[in-house]
Amino acid sequence: MERFLGFTHNHCIIMLFFISLSRQGFAQYEHWPYLPGYPEPPPQVYQPPQRPADVPKIQLRLAGQKRKHNEGRVEVFYSGQWGTVCDDDFSIHAAHVVCRELGYVEAVSWLPSSKYGKGEGKIWMDNVHCNGKETTLAACTSNGWGVTDCKHTEDVGVVCSEKRIPGFKFDNSLLNQIENMNIQVEDIRIRAILATYRKRVPVTEGYVEVKDEGTWKQICDKHWTMKNSRVVCGMFGFPSERKYNTNVYKMFASRRKQHYWAYSMDCSGNEAHISSCKLGNHINVDAEKNATCENGMPAVVSCVPGRAFAPSSHSGFRKAFRQEQPLVRLKGGANTGEGRVEVLKNGEWGTVCDDNWNLVSASVVCRELGFGSAKEAITGARLGQGMGPIHLNEIDCTGFEKSVTDCKFNTESQGCNHEEDAAVRCNVPAMGFQNQLRLSGGRNPYEGRVEVLAERNGTLKWGTVCSENWSTVEAMVVCRQLGLGFASHAFQETWYWHGDISADNVVMSGVKCSGTEMSLAHCRHDGADVSCPRGGGRFGAGVSCSETAPDLVLNAELVEQTAYLEDRPMFMLQCALEENCLASSAVNTSVTAGYRRLLRFSSQIHNNGQSDFRPKNGRHAWVWHDCHRHYHSMEVFTHYDLLNLNGTKVAEGHKASFCLEDTECEADVQKQYECANFGEQGITVGCWDVYRHDIDCQWIDITDVPPGDYLFQVVINPNYEVAESDYSNNVMKCRSRYDGQRIWMYNCHIGGSFSEETEQKFDHFSGLTNNKVSTR
Repeated sequence: MERFLGFTHNHCIIMLFFISLSRQGFAQYEHWPYLPGYPEPPPQVYQPPQRPADVPKIQLRLAGQKRKHNEGRVEVFYSGQWGTVCDDDFSIHAAHVVCRELGYVEAVSWLPSSKYGKGEGKIWMDNVHCNGKETTLAACTSNGWGVTDCKHTEDVGVVCSEKRIPGFKFDNSLLNQIENMNIQVEDIRIRAILATYRKRVPVTEGYVEVKDEGTWKQICDKHWTMKNSRVVCGMFGFPSERKYNTNVYKMFASRRKQHYWAYSMDCSGNEAHISSCKLGNHINVDAEKNATCENGMPAVVSCVPGRAFAPSSHSGFRKAFRQEQPLVRLKGGANTGEGRVEVLKNGEWGTVCDDNWNLVSASVVCRELGFGSAKEAITGARLGQGMGPIHLNEIDCTGFEKSVTDCKFNTESQGCNHEEDAAVRCNVPAMGFQNQLRLSGGRNPYEGRVEVLAERNGTLKWGTVCSENWSTVEAMVVCRQLGLGFASHAFQETWYWHGDISADNVVMSGVKCSGTEMSLAHCRHDGADVSCPRGGGRFGAGVSCSETAPDLVLNAELVEQTAYLEDRPMFMLQCALEENCLASSAVNTSVTAGYRRLLRFSSQIHNNGQSDFRPKNGRHAWVWHDCHRHYHSMEVFTHYDLLNLNGTKVAEGHKASFCLEDTECEADVQKQYECANFGEQGITVGCWDVYRHDIDCQWIDITDVPPGDYLFQVVINPNYEVAESDYSNNVMKCRSRYDGQRIWMYNCHIGGSFSEETEQKFDHFSGLTNNKVSTR
């Protein structure tokens, strides 16, 4: 234990360290209530490890093109100037030393070859060897200060854990010699002071307080700027800041003794986190060496929430989350404020290549969408691959643009593909939704019976949710509300999970969600008049959640290329007739002399998500299909429909069942699923399943359809039986013209690939998304 921590003091303090860690979390993600007993309890005692006398004093910082605030190029201040560290012989032990010296608990990883950009000036250290116990990077062995054969293309970077060392003490001994010193504090919060804001969720106004040496401290407002406010508001999920009533706070401040932080903050305004801001002036100290703020008061911020989080007169927030900005959207993310970045250009949505993608540019996207600054700029299509064009590359933002489309960028995307689609995880306001719901009785934190906190007779009680009509859509909202990712399954029976007996009573019924809600309480439900014939207990609704999900997308271009008509003799369609692949009038067609006119096409269904698409049913429920000579794992996997321009079906919809397998895969992906010999079924990430045009039932029977203009529509996974990260791209539509002998397919496209305006020109109705009258 001591080796890992690098401490040599007694075990009591080390135990305190670990106990603190278990409670530790970034305050910015929690709701901080007003603490009437301010100032707080005595700070935790943190004793910085002793630096050997013969080791020079240095300062470290993380610089460069960051994708998270707790990572970057390692830079060392030595002998009056900043320099870098070469990656030769660097190890995770050295990374641990760097991160702990900066106040983080540990290192997560390190990156060679100037991954955060090339530094400037000296390369201070080369061939660095650490054992992990050192108190400072200067105590590790190296070739000597400035002795190196490296270039800045070999500058090393580290990724530190988000958790800070409780009670960490910033070493300020070199402060007067160093310009551009980054802020190092344990945590930060906005503490609501006025009664109006103490009752409001989210907290949008109050004192800015930093946790330093284990104690919460205010910041003197003498050098405070609106740029500082912009950064702080961004960290708490708010896109902008505003002015506030200073007189009220002056009056409040005069009544209490404040405990000030010894420094001021100097932000440029485009930082995503205060750790990228510079440490400002050292403020005055009194005779007892306490920081003072003469003729000043604690700095206050007042933040402007995005539309989705703005308090309303009824419930304190808006009912459902809807993105208002038409030029940018996030797709494929599990939680609110995260997803693949897509931009609208010439009426068509496209992705962004991740070259030069960093926190500053990602923060422009987040603020544009009504969130705060970016928590993480995500690369390598980690939130799923998009389809269609790649609109932007090498984005370079200053951080103050109103839209990412105002930034400098390269429209040429040579060398980019969808494996490099950029994504973002934004800071969102702490709404406290996760405290209104829990999963009970599961084998792990990601599954269980859903229990909600509801008010009954003036008291809050936990109870179950009626499972009648409970589906994957509702389960998705539950998993999002708890921050557990996507739903993998929705359960209508939960007798095998022993939840809290006192919570067996049903307190919520008739739940119907659209899928965009941030909380189950925002979905339609019966309110106080609960109606659940089966009751709760064993029939309480349940979910299992997963951090990843598949995402199925049909290749629209292939449908357009392969569509054709075939007049097929009825005697060759007996198998298809038995499997209901033909229109109902087919039973009256002569087997010897009759024929059916079939609109044939190929289906190529890609899995562009983050996990494999697996059928809902186990092998015991698979159905043997004589036509295809294999088992089908999903009885309704797609709907094929021909509609007139008013949206009415003109050919009887065909519900196609499938055997799911990997027909082809991307170059570096291995096939896993195969239908033959009762094999495992599914579609691997990066693979696609092809049902060729010449296979039985891969058609629509249009024998009874008159000539005219129509809409052809395919819907994958129409009943949402299997969870996906994005259902909007499961629909494919084409315009089609039929002259009685020939058919033309044109303008085939995936749902959501064009702007609403373009989509409305394409068809004048919203389109069917399944073969049933909607019950939602």
